[in-house]
Amino acid sequence: MTANTSTETTSAPGARERLLDAAEALIYAGGIHATGVDAIVRQSGTARKSFYTHFESKDALVAAALERRDERWMNWFIAGTQQCGTSARKRLLGMFDVLREWFASENFHGCAFLNAAGEIASAEDPIRIVARQHKERLLAFVRTQFDAFILETQGDARRAAALSRQWLVLLDGAIAVALVSGEPDAALDAQAVARTLLDAQITGSSGQRNASAGNKSSRRSSSKPPPTRRTTT
Repeated sequence: MTANTSTETTSAPGARERLLDAAEALIYAGGIHATGVDAIVRQSGTARKSFYTHFESKDALVAAALERRDERWMNWFIAGTQQCGTSARKRLLGMFDVLREWFASENFHGCAFLNAAGEIASAEDPIRIVARQHKERLLAFVRTQFDAFILETQGDARRAAALSRQWLVLLDGAIAVALVSGEPDAALDAQAVARTLLDAQITGSSGQRNASAGNKSSRRSSSKPPPTRRTTT
């Protein structure tokens, strides 16, 4: 084995990671169509040959970069959410505090997955598939928190799925508004709406329990025989 062959073998994994790093940074900041392969190769510090060694196309590189970002972003978001409190309510509302911290950072350019999906027309394109899978993972995590919230509040378990989807709309809506407006407090505006949504569930659950208790009491009362009227002679 020659020295050059040995060097190429040991440096290959590093080249792939550098290409992924460069692709993610450039595409997140400037978009998929505006970022060429030459720019990615140049920023990665690798040879163009390395690009074709590891990826069959630019789209394959973008999809791989998004998959890696999905894993990292979800780990960050889940960890941040879990640090917001011991109750599901605190964790759910805390999601918006986690987002606000992200919105205030210098490298915030919106949701990389929504951005990417907006540039790709076909729903079956690998890039769109990765974006969709990311949102499905985020929705699944939100659902775990709503399942816990329903248990805590003795709410209607049938509402968990709908509430989770509504919550995802609030999360993505806050991201979109923060990107366009440049205002990190878009997260707090969404949080205020989210708090109202949670309070409504608690109020509704309490009303249902009270109504159920009243119905049971009414049924018990109606099952008693009517009092006998006695007459004196």
